[in-house]
Amino acid sequence: MHRLRFGETQDGQLVDVYVLTNTHGMVVKAMTYGAIVTELHVTDRNGRLGDIVLGFDEFAGYLRGHPYFGATIGRVANRIARGRFKLDDIEYKLATNDGLNHLHGGLKGFDKVLWQAEPAQTNDGVEFTYLSHDGEEGYPGNLSVTLTYTLTEDNEFRIEYTASSDKATPVNLTNHNYFNLAGAEHTNILNHELSLAADHFTPVDDELIPTGEIRSVDGTPLDFWKSRSIGARIKELPGGYDHNFVLNRSGKGLTSAAYVSEPTTGRSMEILTTEPGIQFYSGNLLDGSLKGKKGVVYRRYQGFCLEAQHFPDSVNHPNFPTIILRPGETYTQTTTHRFSTK
Repeated sequence: MHRLRFGETQDGQLVDVYVLTNTHGMVVKAMTYGAIVTELHVTDRNGRLGDIVLGFDEFAGYLRGHPYFGATIGRVANRIARGRFKLDDIEYKLATNDGLNHLHGGLKGFDKVLWQAEPAQTNDGVEFTYLSHDGEEGYPGNLSVTLTYTLTEDNEFRIEYTASSDKATPVNLTNHNYFNLAGAEHTNILNHELSLAADHFTPVDDELIPTGEIRSVDGTPLDFWKSRSIGARIKELPGGYDHNFVLNRSGKGLTSAAYVSEPTTGRSMEILTTEPGIQFYSGNLLDGSLKGKKGVVYRRYQGFCLEAQHFPDSVNHPNFPTIILRPGETYTQTTTHRFSTK
């Protein structure tokens, strides 16, 4: 592992990129701003390396506004209805940065702050830390977060989170990589074959807020139990895919959540996670207004996201798995991306 200077923030703080490699040629680059994954290079069936995540070649691109490319999302990923929740009889009001709702931690979530970083002590990885102060973006409690990225010799990119707080607070962290296994500069992701280990999903209203129901995927375009292309039934969903899937879990450890393969390169990715859900997003809002790596214009369906997390708006749905972290408890999450070719 080594460190490179990548740029500086608008207030003059220096931003570094940490580079992880393994003996098979894989490369992961992640920067201290937003703990953002800027590059992820994986070999294809012919041994050629390709960068499979969307983003920018230069740091300035990340300051101009973007749809969370590669970002660490917090304090709460996904949406909170009307930016409000009640915890221990106290109502909290958050920023409404997605129409009338709160999205991905607010106006300045974890994706827009500078993290401290150093080599991980227990493995060949990089450890990012951030202290989110009491009241930041409206959330209660001083929340201390540690995030570790590890690249293994088994071609696994592992993400591990821990967090603790001095007040009860909601916590739901995730990574927001946009993947294109053909290579981020290539065409859309509609030919990618996807399977999801989920029999159910959480239906949403017109503002993408869960209704509270947990519904079977049977007979819907959300049925990915058997592998099929992302594009096979996408036209049946006017806005494309942006849905939380309820994973079939049998315990608390790592479980396989998703498997994606790309036929032209042979690259495949399996995602295993300790989380109860995974949000599948098909890059519906990429509209050609952003020019990314190698000058490529990012258009609709250029990349997809598979965000391992708790369910959207969980703070307002008692029947969903809780995201409340209390003093004396430790939040933990592990999500692994396992790469191979076929």
